[in-house]
Amino acid sequence: MEAIILSKEQYDDMVMRIEEIKKTITQNSKEPKEIFVDNQEFLKLMNISKRTGQTWRDEGIISFSQIGSKIYYKMDDITKMLNKNYKQAYKK
Repeated sequence: MEAIILSKEQYDDMVMRIEEIKKTITQNSKEPKEIFVDNQEFLKLMNISKRTGQTWRDEGIISFSQIGSKIYYKMDDITKMLNKNYKQAYKK
């Protein structure tokens, strides 16, 4: 096994870089509830048509945000919708 000797400055620099990497990873790994997808991504994710997406919004099946003509959905709301409509498998 090989030993590597670092000066205090080198050690402090390495620790600082590790902390920066940790901070970046933490910021980039958001919880699903904090992630928004646009309408096109939602339609592709659910494999539905634009009309079905519109119907789900009109009937209150899925919550959404609209800014101008752009529509966004929270991943948390998509998960809630799927869980709400989840049907447990049954055995005969």
